[in-house]
Amino acid sequence: MALNFFEQFDIHTTLGIPLILPALVFPLLIWVTTGRLIKNRCTALESWLTSLLTKQLLMPISTPGHKWASSFTTLILLLILLNTLGLLPYTFTPTTQLSMNMALAIPAWLMTVLVGLRNQPTASLGHLLPEGTPAPLIPMLVIIETASLLIRPIALGVRLTANLTAGHLLMQLISSAALATASTLPTASSMAIITLILLSGLEMAVALIQAYVFTLLLTLYLQENI
Repeated sequence: MALNFFEQFDIHTTLGIPLILPALVFPLLIWVTTGRLIKNRCTALESWLTSLLTKQLLMPISTPGHKWASSFTTLILLLILLNTLGLLPYTFTPTTQLSMNMALAIPAWLMTVLVGLRNQPTASLGHLLPEGTPAPLIPMLVIIETASLLIRPIALGVRLTANLTAGHLLMQLISSAALATASTLPTASSMAIITLILLSGLEMAVALIQAYVFTLLLTLYLQENI
């Protein structure tokens, strides 16, 4: 029974077609077929929210890093879409897969490191050894700082995976309890359903916050290297 809880992280298929494909294409179809390319209140609100989100992301970055604004905005919007996708029926959250998150985290982190090595190689390598370190501690500190640098993309991917997976498993447990007690304990089942509704709102907030945290940490890594 415990293994069945993890079936929600599998890709559902119908007639051999993964249902995640139409789920990803559907927002684009709505955008094109409903005349949303025309300026209206909805597109104006979306533009304002995107602009506000971009300003929040660029706040800790100095002016030379503002050239990466489009990349970070695209990344956070992609993560928001993928994180919230699993809250729809017959779909799953791609970012609950560690391989997916590492495929996003490693290239983005590597980009910040390469930018630092290109623009200021001495300062970037200087982060591995704090100034004034005693000579006997130099080899140990270099190893520690190198490990902390290399573990950053792992921390990004694992944090995103763990937070989303835990929320989805908790929702699965509560929904299973509500169904199991529906006929025998209707009061407890009703309370479980109310809890599930509240938890769904919390999970939506977690999906948005984790996308923001993932991208914000990358902006901080970039700021260290520009």
